[in-house]
Amino acid sequence: MSLYGMMRTGVSGMNAQSNRLGTVADNIANSGTTGYKRSSTEFSTLVLPSGQGSYSSGAVKTTIRTSIADQGLLQFTNSGLDLAVQGDGFFVVTDAGGVNQFLTRAGSFVEDKDGYMVNAAGYYLMAVNADGTMARAQVDRTTPSAEASTVATITANLPSQGTATSFTRTVTAYGGQGQQIPVEIEYRRIGENEWEVDVGDETLTLSFDENGFLDPPVGPIQVEVDAATGQQVTFDFGRTTQLATGYEAIPASIDGFPAGTPDELEIGVDGRVTALSDSGASRFLFQIPLARVASPDNLAVLAGNVFQQNQRSGESTIGFADNGNYGKIVSGALEGSNVDIAEELTSMIESQRNYTANSKVFQTGSELLDVLVNLKR
Repeated sequence: MSLYGMMRTGVSGMNAQSNRLGTVADNIANSGTTGYKRSSTEFSTLVLPSGQGSYSSGAVKTTIRTSIADQGLLQFTNSGLDLAVQGDGFFVVTDAGGVNQFLTRAGSFVEDKDGYMVNAAGYYLMAVNADGTMARAQVDRTTPSAEASTVATITANLPSQGTATSFTRTVTAYGGQGQQIPVEIEYRRIGENEWEVDVGDETLTLSFDENGFLDPPVGPIQVEVDAATGQQVTFDFGRTTQLATGYEAIPASIDGFPAGTPDELEIGVDGRVTALSDSGASRFLFQIPLARVASPDNLAVLAGNVFQQNQRSGESTIGFADNGNYGKIVSGALEGSNVDIAEELTSMIESQRNYTANSKVFQTGSELLDVLVNLKR
């Protein structure tokens, strides 16, 4: 065995342990980094050909692997724009220039001055708009929205006794622009246990049994509430009763909302982002997609806690959360790092001991060389 080869082997071992200590240092430093994936150092031997009766020491080779597929623990926050992926998938983000796309699990997003969602590393979230195009996710908090009424449930009790033969009430529906549309409803007694209801241009007959309930039951009717736009609302009178009390108009249940400015966001597990107005109206903004690759652990790791696809990881495919093999998006939560501090400290101690042992190999080789040189004296 060559003494020089022995010393080079010791140096190789020290370099390998230095690499391992480097990954341990990175893991510990980023143990609190959102979406960080731990790295580890794997060792493999480099063997040199040896002659009969002699041995040539080789070296050790290191390979760095990143556990990207391992899920970190979810940590809940007070911000609805903090997003985490529970399961498979990555957020698609782009750099400030908007040219290059990357993948990340770091979902600590905030709105910039223009309403674009950007994370702590300065990467912009990509989203799919209503027209199917993919662009930067932009939250619109300035455009008012409204919802037109489509369904109304009208509940009332009509008196089974008394001299009154008609009652009138007015309910409010909403048009597509949020305008209020008053709708007048008139109940008319037409016989024993029978009433007619006039709603707009429609008339419905209500018949009651001896217990005061509808017999036969009545289905909903379509009523045109706005002649200018042709807007129709489905009215349901199936909960009307006729009991021996006075007339009672229960507050109507009718959907639709007046115009209002968005002041809250709702992000579903499927990534759909909806703006909710102070009036109660909602408006779809965009849907956050997720990306998957065949081998996530082989993605290239870049600065800013992002990953990039390559030949070893495979091409990325885009889909939506909570669909197929894609995970769910959790709003108001962040994915913590998958670093185990106890495991890293254990690795640090092992590497320190191994580094010291390899240095002893080098030191022993140096001392043996001194002995060899001194033989000539």
